Amino acid sequence: MFGDLFEEEYSTVSNNQYGKGKKLKTKALEPPAPREFTNLSGIRNQGGTCYLNSLLQTLHFTPEFREALFSLGPEELGLFEDKDKPDAKVRIIPLQLQRLFAQLLLLDQEAASTTDLTDSFGWTSNEEMRQHDVQELNRILFSALETSLVGTSGHDLINRLYHGTIVNQIVCKECKNVSERQEDFLDLTVAVKNVSGLEDALWNMYVEEEVFDCDNLYHCGTCDRLVQAAKEEKSKPDVNLKDLQSEEEIDHPLMILKAILLEEENNLIPVDQLGQKLLKKIGISWNKKYRKQHGPLRKFLQLHSQIFLLSSDESTVRLLKNGSLQAESDFQRNDRQIFKMLPPESPGLNNGISCPHWFDINDSKVQPIREKDIEQQFQGKESAYMLFYRKSQLQRPPEARANPRYGVPCHLLNEMDAANIELQTKRAECDSANNTFELHLHLGPQYHFFNGALHPVVSQTESMWDLTFDKRKTLGDLRQSIFQLLEFWEGDMVLSVAKLVPAGLHIYQTLGGDELTLCETEIADGEDIFVWNGVEVGGVHIQTGIDCEPLLLNVLHLDTSSEREKCCQVIESPHVFPANAEVGTVLTALAIPAGVIFINSAGCPGGEGWTAIPKEDMRKTFREQGLRNGSSILIQDSHGDNSLLTKEEKWVTSMNEIDWLHVKNLCQLESEEKQVKISATVNTMVFDIRIKAIKEFKLMKELADNSCLRPIDRHGKLLCPVPDSYTLKEAELKMGSSLGLCLGKAPSSSQLFLFFAMGSDVQPGTEMEIIVEETISVRDCLKLMLKKSGLQGDAWHLRKMDWCYEAGEPLCEEDATLKELLICSGDTLLLIEGQLPPPGFLKVPIWWYQLQGPSGHWESHQDQTNYTSSRGRVWRAASSQGASGNEPSQVSLLYLGDIEISEDATLAELKSQAMTLLPFLEFGVPSPAHLRAWTVERKLPGRLLRTDRQPLREYKLGRRIEICLEPLQKGENLGPQDVLLRTQVRIPGERTYTPALDLVWNTAQGGTAGSLRQRVADFYCLPVEKIEIAKYFPEKFEWLPISSWKQQITKRKKKKKQDYLQGAPYYLKDGDTIGVKNLLIDDDDDFSTIRDDIGKEKQKQRALGRRKSQEALHEQSSYILSSAETPARPRAPETSLSIHVGSFR
Repeated sequence: MFGDLFEEEYSTVSNNQYGKGKKLKTKALEPPAPREFTNLSGIRNQGGTCYLNSLLQTLHFTPEFREALFSLGPEELGLFEDKDKPDAKVRIIPLQLQRLFAQLLLLDQEAASTTDLTDSFGWTSNEEMRQHDVQELNRILFSALETSLVGTSGHDLINRLYHGTIVNQIVCKECKNVSERQEDFLDLTVAVKNVSGLEDALWNMYVEEEVFDCDNLYHCGTCDRLVQAAKEEKSKPDVNLKDLQSEEEIDHPLMILKAILLEEENNLIPVDQLGQKLLKKIGISWNKKYRKQHGPLRKFLQLHSQIFLLSSDESTVRLLKNGSLQAESDFQRNDRQIFKMLPPESPGLNNGISCPHWFDINDSKVQPIREKDIEQQFQGKESAYMLFYRKSQLQRPPEARANPRYGVPCHLLNEMDAANIELQTKRAECDSANNTFELHLHLGPQYHFFNGALHPVVSQTESMWDLTFDKRKTLGDLRQSIFQLLEFWEGDMVLSVAKLVPAGLHIYQTLGGDELTLCETEIADGEDIFVWNGVEVGGVHIQTGIDCEPLLLNVLHLDTSSEREKCCQVIESPHVFPANAEVGTVLTALAIPAGVIFINSAGCPGGEGWTAIPKEDMRKTFREQGLRNGSSILIQDSHGDNSLLTKEEKWVTSMNEIDWLHVKNLCQLESEEKQVKISATVNTMVFDIRIKAIKEFKLMKELADNSCLRPIDRHGKLLCPVPDSYTLKEAELKMGSSLGLCLGKAPSSSQLFLFFAMGSDVQPGTEMEIIVEETISVRDCLKLMLKKSGLQGDAWHLRKMDWCYEAGEPLCEEDATLKELLICSGDTLLLIEGQLPPPGFLKVPIWWYQLQGPSGHWESHQDQTNYTSSRGRVWRAASSQGASGNEPSQVSLLYLGDIEISEDATLAELKSQAMTLLPFLEFGVPSPAHLRAWTVERKLPGRLLRTDRQPLREYKLGRRIEICLEPLQKGENLGPQDVLLRTQVRIPGERTYTPALDLVWNTAQGGTAGSLRQRVADFYCLPVEKIEIAKYFPEKFEWLPISSWKQQITKRKKKKKQDYLQGAPYYLKDGDTIGVKNLLIDDDDDFSTIRDDIGKEKQKQRALGRRKSQEALHEQSSYILSSAETPARPRAPETSLSIHVGSFR
């Protein structure tokens, strides 16, 4: 039946002969479950291998077979690593059996896998899905083992353990001549039908004489005639068939008591009956056999409270680990194995004492079973098919008792120990992954309310913190963790669920109930959490909830300017409105006194029409009108000449006048027209529009096969080409959009159209273009872009441009395809100079924080001008972290070089490595303790990094971090409550300041205005009532006075949170500049400087210029989303089974 299923080739094993056809074997996402309380391992079923599992478990529980196999070392069987070597003789099947038995003995998993073993058999998934005869499997497996072990010390393993001889004797009744014939056997076949038991069946088959007489006479060779004779069969040597149940008795009271309890209903029994059953089981009472050594029975049960549970009155006892489990049903119960486990034969993971008991091993499941259940199972039609027996005289050595490691080779012991450690690690990681999730924290102080929604003050990446948290913890734990993370936070903290909508960030629900777990609050993985005071953001009261969700609508109206009177072009502009606002507020927003509002009925079949809103419905909300994000509204001024009403002055139900597109000639070919109008509907094919445009431009017909249409955005940038097979609706092109007719074909469904540029400072419209296959790797794509841009060398990497038009995270997986990294047509990739650091390392640019020698700092005596001109990288910007000067000074950051450092390294190690940079040697800094580290944000010093011994990973710096180092005259040790401030004293009558001095302010006693004023007064030795202080905001060129009058108000109203300077409106942090006025000599109320006046004037001019440029932009915007069809993955052809068994003779 099996043919050559077990044939293997030891000398020429190739990769093509292993692992083929296994389509059903998928890699598990989670580590296997640990063993259950029985401490025994099952075997996973591959689909139809229950018969194989039964045989393997039986051989495994035969210690003579298992340990004889373990005694064969690598010097005889070979090594797995050598199986692909041409001349190596690696005996795969014995090696795989050794490994499987070691896993069943030592590996902490619920069930072992036979995949590697069946691979060595040469089985495919088809073979593993079929049922076969276990007896035939046993014979073929033993034959394969004999073939595999030829030439080793285990060549006679099967014969030595399982071989027997049957002697057939025929005795002539006349001359007493005996005729003998011997037959070898590995197993005995008996007929069990109509017999009372196994002994009767064996007697009938092999002991009882068969008489030849009457018509069935025997021809005797000696007598040379037909005579009466008797035939009998005898085993040589005699087989002593005895059940395992009669093996040596167990003498340990713990195991006997557990065995008694396991046989009881619910594992519960009165203590008195337990003593009686013990007497009945072993024939002697507890007091006579165990009291002297173990004490009274109840005391023994109390001492083993981890196993036995006594009732409160100590009248009953129960087994803690309930063994009365219900066995699962199986479609082929004959393939179960029933074993009685005894201490010498008890493999397991620990060396503890186990109890003797019967177990039902059913593939992966191993469960206890009572003897009466076994009797019931085999009393009816269902009978044991194959029985294995072991001689009762076989004795196990004492060191093998309850020792699963006994006899296992050292290399397998090491392998199983390492595998158990790996399993524990994976289970811990899996538990962490299953019970943790990512939260995106949006910090209220870093947001402002603008255009109907919340927007970050700086950028999305800097305003959002990612937090990994255990979802089994409570909301109160999350709040406490955020408090610890945000050292600057003072006052109330409210956590709310927010979502990013097209208009910005909106708050939907405030989280309450600190005792609830995060699972109970239904917070999802990747949820956006807004951290604020629950009332306002930046002084603006915030409405929350789904009712006031901001909607981003496209509002269209006619441009009736003088130069466009003939064309009446439709102008489109985005506007944000709350969902619960009335539709009529659109007219107010556009400053139109009265008008007609049309909404696009795109949700209707063939949705090309516009529907007018009746006057009585103008008070309905946007949501009641069914408007969503991206919906379009058309406004008609009722006083205008260009009416969108019909000539009969009635309301129209559809509007089809705006059914055209602008197409510009960008083919660099001579044409009479530069731009044409093409009429179309939403169902018009892009191909038809392109052909019409070529005819209108009167261009060559050859362009029909070598041109494409590309949308033009409001800034005049060409977007990626639109496939000819798309309709305008599928391409998401709106009526009135502008398209460019360009040379070159549009990319196919399996290609990507990408923009790319060199460096991170990219201006819109300066990118280059390339078409690549979506299956190309990042490494090959980088090479193509370098070649097209004329760059050389290997020191480059790719980054994807984010929505802020900034360089995003690098594409670290260079062997991954663009499709796997979700790169789409229209994306922009940036060529950034420098190789990516290895995984787990950071590439950190180091900057020198240049100071001009105020008190308390080092001064650089080198020629900075000559040096910086050679490097070409110096940043100067106004900052609150000013160096010395006569007014709030400018910060100059000098680039020193890049360092690669592990994320596990400390801040002190980063400073030490930075000091090895060649430009750094000229500054003469004595040690890393004389350096202060800042992050670089927006080309300015940002966050102060304190605690030199803290690993960089804990700072959550990100992969794009840059560090600037500031020299110190002496080392400092800033605590978590210390705030480092730059203080400058105002010079009376000159509108300038003295050089900045560092002041450390301890906020542990309260970060109030009074506390800061007292610290500044002590620092400058002035009376506190004779000073005034103010914080400088360099981005606004403004000073905000910090007065103490609020402190008295807050004491009366008990609103302390208004007085904390680290909250609104001051947001005081490390590096901020504090201006100080001595009222004894300066009573002027003004804190500003001449440079502040100049800066404010420049800001006004820039704001005016931006408004004018926005008013001049009237082009429509269109966003093209291209989708590529994924080709069907071809199926590999099935491979036939053919593996030759090598000869070892």
